Amino acid sequence: MSFILIDIALLLLKILSWIILGNVILSWLVAFNVINTSQPQARAFVLALDRLVAPIYRPIRKILPDFGGIDFSPLVVLLVIQVLRKVLVDIQVQSMITA
Repeated sequence: MSFILIDIALLLLKILSWIILGNVILSWLVAFNVINTSQPQARAFVLALDRLVAPIYRPIRKILPDFGGIDFSPLVVLLVIQVLRKVLVDIQVQSMITA
C-alpha cells in the first residue's frame, strides 16, 4: 500500500515540476513579446497557469529578498520538489529492503 502512495506522490511531484517549468517558459515568452497577451485565449491561459502556481510561490516570495525583477521562487520550489522526490525514493527503497 505504501508503494502505491509513494508512486502517486512521485507522479504528482513530477507533474508539478512540469507545470512550474511551463510557467517559467511561458513567462519568458510573454516578457519577450513572443506571446501576445492581448489575445483573449493567450491571456486566459497565462492567467490560469499563474493562478495555479501562485499559491505555491507566495510563501517563498515572502521569504526571499527582492532581486530587482528576477523571481527565484520557481527555482526554490523546483529544488524543494527534487529534495522531496529523493526522500520519497529513499523511503521506498528502505521499505523494500525491510520487506
